[in-house]
Amino acid sequence: MRAAVLEALNSDLVIRDMPAPQPGPGEVQVRVEACGLNFADTLVQKGRYQENPDLPAVPGMELAGVVTAVGPGADMPVGTRVAAYAGFGGLAEVAVVPAAVCAPLPEGMPATDAAGFLVAYATSHIALGPLAQLAPGERLLVTGASGGVGLTAVEIGKLMGAEVIAVARGAEKLEIARAAGADHLIDAGDDLRAAVKALGGADVVYDAVGGAGFDAALRSTNPGARLLPIGFASGEVPQIPANYLLVKNLTVIGFWVGGYRSLRPEVLRQSFETLMGWYAEGRLTPHVSNVLSLERVNEGLELLRSRKATGKVVITL
Repeated sequence: MRAAVLEALNSDLVIRDMPAPQPGPGEVQVRVEACGLNFADTLVQKGRYQENPDLPAVPGMELAGVVTAVGPGADMPVGTRVAAYAGFGGLAEVAVVPAAVCAPLPEGMPATDAAGFLVAYATSHIALGPLAQLAPGERLLVTGASGGVGLTAVEIGKLMGAEVIAVARGAEKLEIARAAGADHLIDAGDDLRAAVKALGGADVVYDAVGGAGFDAALRSTNPGARLLPIGFASGEVPQIPANYLLVKNLTVIGFWVGGYRSLRPEVLRQSFETLMGWYAEGRLTPHVSNVLSLERVNEGLELLRSRKATGKVVITL
């Protein structure tokens, strides 16, 4: 099979021929049709992600394709079209993943939609639902709202009945957030704290950027608000003053969706089932901004690093 291989840290991926992996107990082999890229893949290249594979390794956290072989104890028929939250291995023509992290696809769901679906949507669904308990009528502030994860937070927040404030840089990105359901638009270059306060303050903050944007969002919250630091695309990890949390009765909720593969896999599976149902009902509309061939994988990763992508970047195989 062909695969995109990370051979050394801080280097581009290299296309190589290598043996196809075979499924073990509880695993399935998938003929990969598409692989969704995530900002986390750029951190894996640097050895700075929460989980880093031994090198050489095949990155690619989420994929879509067809089950071609089944290991002992894996309850997934051959021929099933699935999306999978693999962690690693998705940037290859064949991947092996635990059956427990696979979700059968609704009829008619394209592989390009499915490959970039699970990580971003499950992150927002679990974060805003069981963790933050976002309620109808509350005001949700989403930073990085035109990115792959931020857009899903806008979409799911609106679906849950929230009043959504989207923050992104430039009119083009803000228009994408508006189309996903945002009620209010704030340019990332504006005075975020003042703009949000003028709208009545934030009850829930979903922050995928970190840095100064998180600090401004923190200070725009209403008493009793909940804050979700989802990622740090700015490269700056915010330091949160505990006294501010105390006087405003704020709650900061740490959430890394990858950790749920071992910590609470049943929550992931339930989220996948709900989200695929919403897609089948037409309630979710994934935004895929770039579809590239495997040979252009480094170009796709650069789109994420430079924050030029809007929505998901997907590699086809």
